[in-house]
Amino acid sequence: MITGMVITLNESKNITECIESLLQVCSEIIVVDSNSTDNTVELAESLGAKVVTQSYLGDGFQKNVGLDYTSNDWVLSLDADERLTDEMVNAIKKLDLKLAIHDAFAFRRRNYIGSRWIKQCGWYPDFCIRLYNSKEVKFSEVKQHASVQAKNPKRLNADIIHYSFENIGQLFAKPGRDFSGRAAKIMYKKGKRANSLSPFAHGLNAFIRKYIFQRGFLGGIDGMTVALSSAVNSYLKYAKLLEYQRDPKILKNEDFDKVW
Repeated sequence: MITGMVITLNESKNITECIESLLQVCSEIIVVDSNSTDNTVELAESLGAKVVTQSYLGDGFQKNVGLDYTSNDWVLSLDADERLTDEMVNAIKKLDLKLAIHDAFAFRRRNYIGSRWIKQCGWYPDFCIRLYNSKEVKFSEVKQHASVQAKNPKRLNADIIHYSFENIGQLFAKPGRDFSGRAAKIMYKKGKRANSLSPFAHGLNAFIRKYIFQRGFLGGIDGMTVALSSAVNSYLKYAKLLEYQRDPKILKNEDFDKVW
């Protein structure tokens, strides 16, 4: 038996399809909602999900909140904009989790912009662990980019789908949603520091890594777009870190205890 786990904030556009996807292999669904103001909670409950309300704590912390409410040892964690493919459903159904020697299973993830599957820039296969034995492992307790800390995972030869962005505009709006600002605050709290060349150097490095080494050039305009977006986000992250170092007024007005 598997418990499906989803964290949400105003995911009314996604939550129904996400839960329906999970119900193909899960006996219960736990939704950890961070005070949605749309009808996410109502939609989730109408599909039989148990909803736990928790103000957002950061990625890993939030994904571990629901573990106190599960009835099963095995947990399948999806983001609201992710779906199981038919091949993944079949792969999971074939697993004998009672006799599993692995503490977790990793899936390939197909990342999309609109209806376009992005196969370059490190966006595929993008293996990520999402099915895990919660009695043995859990998500790392970090506020950004958390992952399951499995010691003996196995990769499954199947995909999940991630509707990453509805369009290119959303991709470039990501830095504007302060992903870079959050990362800069986390780096500053950890004692990391930048110099005047850091924003340019890291931005350029991000572009070269995505476009050249991760073959973004094979993806045409989408490959170029993803590489540029990565460069912008990296540039802004270090520019904001540098700003904390050189502008006392901004540093004084920033609340580093409230990253989110």
